[in-house]
Amino acid sequence: MSPYKSTTIVRTESSDPDFPLLVALLNLELCERYGEVQVIYDTFNVINNLDTVVIAYRDDTPAGCGCFKKIDEKTVEVKRMFVKPAERKHGVASAILNELEVWAKEDGFSHVILETGHKQSEAIAFYKKQGYEIIPNYGPYVGMELSVCFGKRLKH
Repeated sequence: MSPYKSTTIVRTESSDPDFPLLVALLNLELCERYGEVQVIYDTFNVINNLDTVVIAYRDDTPAGCGCFKKIDEKTVEVKRMFVKPAERKHGVASAILNELEVWAKEDGFSHVILETGHKQSEAIAFYKKQGYEIIPNYGPYVGMELSVCFGKRLKH
């Protein structure tokens, strides 16, 4: 048996049973990092009835997820990006983000924004490597000192 796992990216929706399982792991990790303050951020991360969810599978096991929601006619916000710790450093996050960007372009969007936390240095480095630039905090993150917001123009 090969030691290498294959990665498959699937477009789905928030009702997919693997999505809430991965989001629960994300929420647990964020609570461990940020403690009680995470409760405030949880109100910004309610994802219901969303048909733009991506799940990454490694050898048919859910390994990570992400989704996007429309902000305006040109912009989407990437939400709930997560890869299980054991599956990190294998290109899973890049594959998820790439699929979300391709999907957003297909749907006619030209900009992506997202928010991450200041204690997530690996996420900050990842988004910079993917061509995202730090932008002023937007929407519910204005005035939130723990937030780091990013933006990227999608190339068509």
